[in-house]
Amino acid sequence: MNKTKQTYYPLEEALIEEYGKKAAAWTEDELPGISKLRHEAMREFRKTGFPGNKLEKWRSTDMEPVYQEPLSVFTDEITYDKKIDEIFQCDVHGFQARVLSLLNGSYYGPEESQLTVSPEGVIAGSLLAAQREYPELVEQFYGKAKTAVADGFKSANKAMARDGVFIYVPDGVEVKDTFQLIKILNKKGLMVHTRNLIVLGKNTKLTFLHCDDSVNHHEGFINTLSEVFIGENSELELYKLQNLNDETALVNQTVVHQAANSRLKVNVMTLNGGLVRNEIVDQMDGEGAWSDINGLFLIDKEQHVDNQVYVYHNVPHCESNQLFKGVLDEQSLGVFNGFVYVAPDAQKTNAFQQSSNILLSRDAHIDTMPQLEIYADDVKCSHGATVGQLDSDALFYLMQRGISFEDARMLLMYAFADEVLGQISIEPLRVNIEDMVKRRLRGELSICDRCVLHCSHPDKPIEFDIDLSKI
Repeated sequence: MNKTKQTYYPLEEALIEEYGKKAAAWTEDELPGISKLRHEAMREFRKTGFPGNKLEKWRSTDMEPVYQEPLSVFTDEITYDKKIDEIFQCDVHGFQARVLSLLNGSYYGPEESQLTVSPEGVIAGSLLAAQREYPELVEQFYGKAKTAVADGFKSANKAMARDGVFIYVPDGVEVKDTFQLIKILNKKGLMVHTRNLIVLGKNTKLTFLHCDDSVNHHEGFINTLSEVFIGENSELELYKLQNLNDETALVNQTVVHQAANSRLKVNVMTLNGGLVRNEIVDQMDGEGAWSDINGLFLIDKEQHVDNQVYVYHNVPHCESNQLFKGVLDEQSLGVFNGFVYVAPDAQKTNAFQQSSNILLSRDAHIDTMPQLEIYADDVKCSHGATVGQLDSDALFYLMQRGISFEDARMLLMYAFADEVLGQISIEPLRVNIEDMVKRRLRGELSICDRCVLHCSHPDKPIEFDIDLSKI
């Protein structure tokens, strides 16, 4: 029997104290079902607290230094007093997007744009506003996603998250413009919890770009959970771009439910961050569902990136692919845990996962753990993991043709990353991210006072004087 936790880390104490101050007021303006989930989650959090590295799923990621930090658990609403581009600029040349913003955990925008409805019936904006305007729709899906492994971060998010982004696409609508979520902290020493809810009806299509960026070098902690429901014959392209300072920790959890013949494409790009943990859970609930989940992380110094991917083949005739690549330098640490579950009745399953990593220094380290758990006999499933250094023969070949050691080294790293970059289907976005990766590999890209995507100036692209296809 679980007993109530007797001692708490400073951050846990701060979270419980903030909940005690605000929970009663929150109940007055939110749905009863959400308040019930909130109270249940806090009871669970009091029992477990945040996860420690004695737990199997957390053994390679030590969060204890974060728990000891004197952060403020921030739950206040943000007053809108300036445009988002006065705080943070994001300009991808040739890329059209509908921008949604979260500042310090709250939806940020003028009152009239807190929640908008397009002529086609697409609802987008603040999750808190959606509770008031569309209560039955929100309560139908909120808190219904089935996560892989329960832990204190999920309980804390459910207990503390007040706002986030809500997107609803009605049946038969293909959204032409990409929705872009810009999520930032601009105050010192904050812990924030945000929750997103994305619902796609039948025969729909949506592209969603989720950006986590820093605008300063203040310490902070972001705990985000996104629930995604994809209807029959619908398609979601989900991009996650992460360029955070080394003082910020990010726990980013995404749970997706796929109906029959739905398609999910995910690309996670981590270019900077002190401690980043991405958890993606894909519940394949309808026959004919397909998913392609890719990731790339480029880290150095003492940066830490942990990618956890769980794919559940719950029904027959589904296909999933996972490909994650990492380039690690100096004392950085990477983690990849790719898990595929095939249920007893999930015959005709195809599942593939691959983790490939390059270590550029003796002190860099990667823990890679691809796993298969199969209970059906008519399946095609495979997994693999590679860890190595740059190919010395290829490096010598390039240098023999007059390319300097540093340029040859960078070219090989870029060629290694290009397999993931090529999965980005939006050309303007791909071109800009390719330039970002080139700058990151040169050591030129860091967090600044503008979005990382703006660092790629359209008039000054980085050019390689070599055909990468020949490497």
